[in-house]
Amino acid sequence: MTPTPLHPIHGLHHFAWRCRDAEETRHFYEDILGLPLTHVIKKDTVPSTGEHCPYVHIFFRMADGSHMAFFDLGDDTAAEPSPNTPGWVNHIALRVDSDQALEDMKARLQANGIEVIGVTDHDGYIHSIYFFDPNGFRLELTTELATQRELDGYKRDAHAALAEWTTFRKAARV
Repeated sequence: MTPTPLHPIHGLHHFAWRCRDAEETRHFYEDILGLPLTHVIKKDTVPSTGEHCPYVHIFFRMADGSHMAFFDLGDDTAAEPSPNTPGWVNHIALRVDSDQALEDMKARLQANGIEVIGVTDHDGYIHSIYFFDPNGFRLELTTELATQRELDGYKRDAHAALAEWTTFRKAARV
């Protein structure tokens, strides 16, 4: 039997999350973060399930062609955080070009009344800032610091590091 071919995944098309209010979310992502609103889908039925649920699905395009997307279900409800997960765990990290871009975005966010954590140095790998959107969704803006040689080393050591963590987890549960 011939195995099914493995096709490359070329990148992120969109990341979708529930939002409380589409216009409030548009203002944040377009006017503050600078991601243009590029597509709006308004439906009464979910295409993948056939379920009746009026919604609007909004898309904001990033410079690399990928998107942040949101669903407004019209009930003024944001997604709830997971009760079994610390608030800093679930987030999406978006890349900027430089430390200067990171500092400029931090200043822009703060000028718009948004609390920002950082700039945080992650052991020379990346610098990051953290903040929340109007829906309580945690975002990270980051710039990569590591050289290609360092990145190659991380990749070379990744499986061994994960195996070490897996062994630690198993031992901790005994």
